[in-house]
Amino acid sequence: MMNIANVFRHSLQLLLRQKLLLLATFAIAAVIIATALAAEFGGRQPTAVALDVGLSTLRLVLPLFMFFQVQEIFSREFERKYYQLSLTYPISRHAWLLGRFLALLCASSILLLLIGALLGLQVSLLGQGHEPATPVSLGLPYWITLLFTGLDLLVLLSLACFWAVIASTPSFVLIGTLGFMLIARSYSAVLALLANNTNVVGSVEAYRANLGLLGYLLPDLGALDVRMIALYARMEFLPANWAALLGSSLLYALGFLALTVWLFRRKQFT
Repeated sequence: MMNIANVFRHSLQLLLRQKLLLLATFAIAAVIIATALAAEFGGRQPTAVALDVGLSTLRLVLPLFMFFQVQEIFSREFERKYYQLSLTYPISRHAWLLGRFLALLCASSILLLLIGALLGLQVSLLGQGHEPATPVSLGLPYWITLLFTGLDLLVLLSLACFWAVIASTPSFVLIGTLGFMLIARSYSAVLALLANNTNVVGSVEAYRANLGLLGYLLPDLGALDVRMIALYARMEFLPANWAALLGSSLLYALGFLALTVWLFRRKQFT
């Protein structure tokens, strides 16, 4: 544990030297600007539109922030052969990897909470002077939404570290994890569309069967987007199987992390 704590502190210092604060500032600015612009075109429901667009922007910029940090702290370490110095210290490989993983998770979680607090404050200020028919909830439903978003980020971080360990080029971390994110977030919505509209494609059953296989291979990250409970202030919109959803996503993230540690301990460096 002491080795992991030392690597954790060193990794945070490394992240700060790798333009962490600059990228975090860009992420915060992107969410705030997108939220402000959405409120201007929100019509009669500026707070709902602003919160909806703000959460969508948050779910986009935070993974990108995280992927670039994984590239810097893992992929470029291998590319530039800095590991030849890092791994000469009396520290195990799994402690080195877990320490860096926890540093990335800590930085991403802090940024998530910071952006979430600023977004909530901004939406609250935008709502002053307006009395919408369906006011948004910035209390417990909103923070539950952020909790589910954090689990989404944990899954993506575990996969990004996996790609960083096995990939030969740093760019594959961004490409591979971004592709995984798009598929895992969208396939359940496509299945719902096929169930409600059979005229979308020619062979609905074949598409549904093929997409259904993804449910056994990928976590349903689309179901982790529970913003409806905050937009309409109604906990009834929370998925009925929310506990199983949280458990399966957490197990998926831990499983990929364990696989990454196993592969890294057996990785042959040239």
